[in-house]
Amino acid sequence: MKGNQGAMVLAPPSPPPANPVAQLQTRIKELETGFRAWLAKQPTAVEAAIVTATSAAQGAFIGALMGSLTSDASSALPTPPPNAPGLNPQAMASLKQAQAFAGGPLVQARNFAVMTGTNAGISCVMKRIRGVEDMQGSMAAAFGSGAMFSLVSGMGGPNQALNAVTSGLFFALVQGGLFKIGEKFSQPPVDDVLYSGTKRMLTNLGLQNYEKNFKKGLLSDATLPLLTDSALRDVNIPPGPRLLILDHIQRNPELVKR
Repeated sequence: MKGNQGAMVLAPPSPPPANPVAQLQTRIKELETGFRAWLAKQPTAVEAAIVTATSAAQGAFIGALMGSLTSDASSALPTPPPNAPGLNPQAMASLKQAQAFAGGPLVQARNFAVMTGTNAGISCVMKRIRGVEDMQGSMAAAFGSGAMFSLVSGMGGPNQALNAVTSGLFFALVQGGLFKIGEKFSQPPVDDVLYSGTKRMLTNLGLQNYEKNFKKGLLSDATLPLLTDSALRDVNIPPGPRLLILDHIQRNPELVKR
């Protein structure tokens, strides 16, 4: 408006209030990333000790929770004296095993703390030494976890050392089987393997929206050195992205050599 009324100026809309939950989640992720980066720079002994302690604390919490849910079952189990006459050693071993898995909150907290702490500590050391996280390291950690669980829980016969080895081997075999199953289901589809290099190139160029065009035209990683302007035009890629893709291929020594 003009005249005595002057001009009416509209203030810009105020930004929406920040989501406190999202801010908290972002902050937690930043702290976790920073802590992991700091931990990776520490000596092996320091990292293993911290990882073992934190994992043991988590395991103790889970064990206490499970123990509180199974406390009724543990109270129903008989507790004969260790030197009871006529008690079969195998029966005593089975009873101790049942008590180990159906103990109260404190018992289960102890058992889970030992299992998770030992597993995490050995895994950390194996990864530092071998530089890779594979099935062998996972099975070694499971063996130590099973052996320590057997010793701490007191289950088994009079030969605790033999029973610890047996429990460790059982844990290791189970972990190895689970690792193989996880590997099988985590493998990417063959289709993604054929287009892994193409996807990486398009992502680096900011052209990931055209990945479907490559797949529709069967322009896989094997055809990258053979790409021409006409081939890209046939899969409906605009001129600008075509120039960027061709320039990227010409500047890549590996693709040029192929």
